[in-house]
Amino acid sequence: MSRLPMLLPWLILVITLGVTWLLWDHERQVSRKELRAQFDFALRDTVSRVEQRVAAHEQMLRGVQGLLAATGLFDRRAIREYVETLQLDANFSGVQAIGVVELVPAGRKATHEAAMRRLGFADYAIYPAGERPFYGTVIQREPGGWRDPLPLGLDALADPARRLALETARDSGMAAITAKVRLAVDKKPEAQPGFIMYLPIFSPGQARDSLAQRRAHIVGWVYASFYMDDFMAGLYGKQVPGVELAIYDGADPVAGALMYRSATADKATPAEPDEILSANEYMVVAGSSWTLRLTTQSEFADRFGRDAAPLIALAGISVSLTLALLAWFMVTGRARALRLAAVMTSELRHMAQHDPLTGLPNRALFSDRLQNELARAKRHGDHFAMIFLDLDRFKPINDSYGHAVGDLLLKQVAMRLQQSVRASDTVGRIGGDEFVVLMPALAEGEAARGLAEKLRHAIGQPFMVDGRELNISCSLGVAVYPDDGGDDLALSNSADAAMYRAKAGGRDKVQTAR
Repeated sequence: MSRLPMLLPWLILVITLGVTWLLWDHERQVSRKELRAQFDFALRDTVSRVEQRVAAHEQMLRGVQGLLAATGLFDRRAIREYVETLQLDANFSGVQAIGVVELVPAGRKATHEAAMRRLGFADYAIYPAGERPFYGTVIQREPGGWRDPLPLGLDALADPARRLALETARDSGMAAITAKVRLAVDKKPEAQPGFIMYLPIFSPGQARDSLAQRRAHIVGWVYASFYMDDFMAGLYGKQVPGVELAIYDGADPVAGALMYRSATADKATPAEPDEILSANEYMVVAGSSWTLRLTTQSEFADRFGRDAAPLIALAGISVSLTLALLAWFMVTGRARALRLAAVMTSELRHMAQHDPLTGLPNRALFSDRLQNELARAKRHGDHFAMIFLDLDRFKPINDSYGHAVGDLLLKQVAMRLQQSVRASDTVGRIGGDEFVVLMPALAEGEAARGLAEKLRHAIGQPFMVDGRELNISCSLGVAVYPDDGGDDLALSNSADAAMYRAKAGGRDKVQTAR
């Protein structure tokens, strides 16, 4: 027998193992890139939500500032009634108190204390004791009563951190927040990290365009105090699962500067070393510097990572060994072996590019088609669209009827989606109950919204699963190239953000990126 047929099994084994390695390495690199993209999006989203939170509270405090500018510092009833209308617990959770600070020169100290006592504060005195050129005394703090057991008269200028923020607000005419401080209302043995936001109050009708004018005409400040944990608990939107968030005062993330750590940090499972992603983001918040540190946990990689690489490796090695053995036993039937090899190679490629449950294209295949459409659209100046779709309230079905029913429901959802799109469109499943649709060669962006509404209506019809009638809905986000993103990452982020806005707006909605 010729030696060539005897070498064929080894040749097949080497080639198929080489192809398996290439596929495995490509999948690993793409997975890492996508995981990083999701992490970067989570970081930017967290920074944006913190900035929005600070801006919302600054606008609330500006309302109090405007009232004080109109009524003066001593209209206690007007301030109390205004704060009551704000409904802090419902609308501005995290605010511990809203107060008024009066700037009192040393020469007016005795007069000021006497005036406050005449208002009914019999034991009023500026504290801490000591002679200073100026006192920044707290003359009102709301809500009062049992929630505020502290006496009035605290001199905020006596504390270096508070003094720096007060002077920054005065000199800039803008909002300023303190560094990490212990709030005066905090009586626990171990201090809770907090901060205070100040806005200046100037004499009515006086110019304050220059630094000298602002310093000459300052009469006081309005402030809001916060515990950092409560402030972060009220952030808009939801935190990305599997991400630990820490916030430090200043630009140096050391233990002593820690202001906040997400509650899930102690319960999270650490990620494998090669899956850990971490980044620091420095941001200036009302004149103060914060450092946001994001670190991934195992749940993040489980949710957003692609686990097809081990499957490709296992399937590729199995196929390689099988083909080599078949070739060894069938050296005389080379034609049949080659046909079998082609079939198994095709099956391997299909396994690597399709979701095993629904048969829809997975992230890898969808990403390839998206790149091809992006290149075509750039070449011809065309439009195309992406639709991100997430099922609403799918988890209760899994919890109530089991994952087997949930899987059957996902298969029916995939079938309805495929039946609702054009032949040229691509429907993919990117994980869990999340799907994505690629609409190439659009004449106008409105067509994408029309298809999204069609998909929403299709999913809204009842499903018969294992003898049960199940009803679900979906939230969809639509992004159009190039209006909503000039590359795959930007377009995906736009569609994903639109989908989350649809969920935040009450679910069962279609939301465009613009």
